[in-house]
Amino acid sequence: MHQSRRTYVPRKGKPCHLYYTTERQWEPDYLKGRCLELGLEEQFLRYQIRLMVSYLGVFFALHIGLSVAHILVAIYLTNSQTHVLVDVLFCSISTTILLLVLSINFFVGFVTRHHWIMPLSSTLATVVAVVSDIGLVVYSEAVNKWELDILHYTYYLCMVYMFLPITSHTVALILGTAVSITYIGYYVFCLPFTDPGQNILNYSYVMVDFLHYICFNVMGIYFRMMNDMLTRSSFLDRHQYVMEEIWLRNARPQESRLLNAILPPHIAKNIQVSIRDRIQLTEKGLSYDRLRERSAIGMAIQVYPDVSILYADVVNYTYLTTTLTVERLVQVLHDLYARFDVAAAHFNVQRIKFLGDCYYCVAGLKAPNPDHAQTAVSLGIAMIANIMEVREEWELDIDMRIGVHSGDIIAGVIGEAKLQFDIWGPAVEIASHLESTGESGYVHVSNATMRKLKFQGIKVKAGTAKAQQDPLLQKHSMKTYLLTGIPPRESVRRTIDYASPHVFDPNAYHEPVHYMSYVDHTAEQIEDEIQKIPIVGVEPICWRRRKNKKDHMKGNIGMVFAAFNDSHLEGNYLRRPDYIIKYTVLLVWIMGCCLIYIQLATNESNCILCIVIDIIVFLFLTAVLAICWYKKFCYWKHKGDENYLYSRCSCIIFGFFEKTQQSLRRRIVLYLLVVLSLLMVTSLIMLNCDYDLFKISLIEARLYRYPMDPEICFQPWTFTNMMSLLIGMSYTFARIPFAMKMGITLLEGGYFLVVVFLQYLFIFHHSKTNVANLPSEIAHCKRIAVILITFYLKERRVEFNAKTNFKINMEMKKKQDAADLTNASIKILLNNILPAHVVEVYLTNIANHELYYENYHMVSVMFAMLINFQMDLKGLRILNDVITEFDRLLNVYKEYYVVEKIKIVGATYMAACGLDYTQAAKIGRSAKTALHEEAERASRFRQSVMLSGSIECSEITEQEEVVFVMASFALDLMRTLFMCNQAYQRNRFESGTWTMGEISIGISSGELMAGVVGASQPHYDIWGSPVNMASRMQSTGLAGHIHLTEESARILNEYGISSTYRGMTFVKGVGEIPTYFLDIDEKLDFVLLEEDDVFERQSRKSLRSAVSHHIRYNPDAKR
Repeated sequence: MHQSRRTYVPRKGKPCHLYYTTERQWEPDYLKGRCLELGLEEQFLRYQIRLMVSYLGVFFALHIGLSVAHILVAIYLTNSQTHVLVDVLFCSISTTILLLVLSINFFVGFVTRHHWIMPLSSTLATVVAVVSDIGLVVYSEAVNKWELDILHYTYYLCMVYMFLPITSHTVALILGTAVSITYIGYYVFCLPFTDPGQNILNYSYVMVDFLHYICFNVMGIYFRMMNDMLTRSSFLDRHQYVMEEIWLRNARPQESRLLNAILPPHIAKNIQVSIRDRIQLTEKGLSYDRLRERSAIGMAIQVYPDVSILYADVVNYTYLTTTLTVERLVQVLHDLYARFDVAAAHFNVQRIKFLGDCYYCVAGLKAPNPDHAQTAVSLGIAMIANIMEVREEWELDIDMRIGVHSGDIIAGVIGEAKLQFDIWGPAVEIASHLESTGESGYVHVSNATMRKLKFQGIKVKAGTAKAQQDPLLQKHSMKTYLLTGIPPRESVRRTIDYASPHVFDPNAYHEPVHYMSYVDHTAEQIEDEIQKIPIVGVEPICWRRRKNKKDHMKGNIGMVFAAFNDSHLEGNYLRRPDYIIKYTVLLVWIMGCCLIYIQLATNESNCILCIVIDIIVFLFLTAVLAICWYKKFCYWKHKGDENYLYSRCSCIIFGFFEKTQQSLRRRIVLYLLVVLSLLMVTSLIMLNCDYDLFKISLIEARLYRYPMDPEICFQPWTFTNMMSLLIGMSYTFARIPFAMKMGITLLEGGYFLVVVFLQYLFIFHHSKTNVANLPSEIAHCKRIAVILITFYLKERRVEFNAKTNFKINMEMKKKQDAADLTNASIKILLNNILPAHVVEVYLTNIANHELYYENYHMVSVMFAMLINFQMDLKGLRILNDVITEFDRLLNVYKEYYVVEKIKIVGATYMAACGLDYTQAAKIGRSAKTALHEEAERASRFRQSVMLSGSIECSEITEQEEVVFVMASFALDLMRTLFMCNQAYQRNRFESGTWTMGEISIGISSGELMAGVVGASQPHYDIWGSPVNMASRMQSTGLAGHIHLTEESARILNEYGISSTYRGMTFVKGVGEIPTYFLDIDEKLDFVLLEEDDVFERQSRKSLRSAVSHHIRYNPDAKR
């Protein structure tokens, strides 16, 4: 419920806004509405019943104790055995009946099912108590001619509002009002009024008593409402923490599954710890450099000896990606790769990754396996059988080549974005070459693998002629073999149905899953957890003892002062803001006005000092009330408009009130001032009392038997009732240390004893008593003692429950923090598997076994291969550093058009731009980063060229900007590699030499499709001609150059970026096409064009395109 605050004090005389969000969350209607909104009202009612039963347990102990004390006082402090017997009978019978009637409420389950029992039993108990109280007075007057005062009316009003199990405020108010009317009615109609003057005085006393009852009823209903607010707030906090705990319980396995989907468990654990450490360091506010220094994920690479590597390639894969629709392509690939995953799991083989048409995995990686070669070959045979089934079911002309080699590899994770497990080493290259030189429908193995096979059910024939001519295989004198066989049936099966694939529209808005849907899924768990919320005093003692060993920790709560033994925890509890202080101040104002009236009505002739003090106290309380409610008034007046500007004076009032809410010291000062002010008003009642005259008048009245003038001095019972109100008020302030409230009320009780026994004993002694033959001063002290004990026990129980909830919430807050950490970790993990825009859809809209795919009209794809990197441990260490710097460069490309890293293939970095082009429209162009400025310059150039008529405007003009962004990113990669080369040249390695790393980059653009293949183990990939062409541009390009297709070069020319025609380049699967090199100067900057150059270059490109098209489709024309 607690939120960060806003400061309202204006700076330099400027106006301010009013923010009422947090205070609004502490208003009764909001709290109840929130419970209704979350569907928690029934659960809260059950919790409230348990809480009230705990209060009832306190009341039983209190009532029995007070009854016993009353009987002992009557026996030992009175001298009339007859009257004592009657008093004991009345007290014993009423106490027994009252406790028996209320005992039914301890059957919590029965009462929960029958809510009417609680108000009915409370009403009957109240009737018994009030009838017994008035009946004793009537009996004493009628039989023994004793004129007694009412004994327990304040105590019974406290009973109604504070202890009886009544969940409804309305019922409690009606019952409390009925009790008050009963007592006032008895006073008015049963006392004889004869003398007119005396009648006026008696009616004045009735009015004073009436105000006493009003004050006690107002204080009682206030107590119930504030207790309900605090209880609801604590309950909602607890509910939130329970939700977080349940979420954490469900999220941790999901986190592990997600991580294990891309990494082996032994590496996943280290990565998981590293990600969590990074999140925690970020929350501590460390700088980016310190964060990189302390939380960078290390090079998680290990050497794995004696394993078998399987490479599988889908034959005619290019045909699939260029002819099938996006929906059909994703379904086929999902079916195919899911089958492979099932088969790999069957043979306990670790899948590494998909590379478009390539699927590769390792046997013997998860755990040492002497039969790793056998399992790898068996998996290969099962994969061929699976693709044959897919070929038949989908009626596609596809097949599979598979290569398997056994040896040592290096495996692990490099970089820090889109973490992917990969393998390196000579054995990996050999397996790849075995696949590429193999034959469709066979597993092509090396002699190293052949020596480890058992040949059970396997047919063998000689390797291919291509393998004999492959330079790498011949370099290792490699003999190869082609194997086939029949796989186990359980390794060949379909994995999923495709009734409802999820189509993604990049321009559509995806509504997040509503919170209530999550509540519905976990309702039963939440119900069970809320039932476990401890209520002090309800559980059986033996159960609590057993539970205390587990629940009670360092922050145990003291028995007397209800303070945490841990001072730090106590300080955190006390320093919480008091958001209900305005309601307390309203109650204080009402009580203050009533006390001032009672003081003025009681003293017929008031002194000037009394009037001045009353005015000062009234103005002080009114000023405090105005300050505390001014903010609420402004919120109500302007209907919660947060944009409304308030004057400097209003802002100062807001700020002063807010600081009082936040500051414990200020609240204590206000508390002490209020108590002192009310005590002064109460004490004024004694200021006009002539003590000596009272003695003389009383003696004369007794001697001469005439009525005494009651105006000579104050009414003792009026003073006692005012002190009772003051003691009750002293306990109503929230967020004040309980020990301080207890100390203040004890001082007030001590002050009362001083007044009674040291200053006005004669007056109190000759007032009415409430027990026959009991000295009146003892009767007065007895009422104050009952009030002190009642409010102490009630407030201590409230404080104890509040602190118990606070401690448990603090413990559950740690679980919430852990849940937040897990949530952030899951998002990071998903962002390391899927692009950012896909993550949100995956977390909200994608159900299990639902396919997800996208179709984009313009995406730019880049392949960047690092050259001269040896794939040994030292080379991989350098490669990891370089890839990490490349990954960090992605942070620059998140605010314009997002550049997404797709994957790393060996030493090749694959990225794409335009997979979420809606993001560009959401980003404000006001932040002038270097990329923004360069993009705006290029856009202005292209716009001017279009206006001149040099080029035609296409429908996807705006989307073509992704090509410029992709080229900028490629150029930044070259700059980053240059800086890395310089850094490594300055730092000599152990060998003393360093080979300069180079980079070859290829870029293509156009329409492509993307999707998530695998619902349980999501793998995001892109397919289409731009992907194939970008790969070919890189493989046919030159080191230190950015190789472009004609389409990409044309777009970049339109943005003012120069490129040079390379010539007709042969591209596998396409033939000869015109390609271009991006022009880069010595400083690794773009070479820019003038507007006049664009038309000439476009004309030349059009001619080359026509010639290329003619040659491609008319082979005889080629010379």
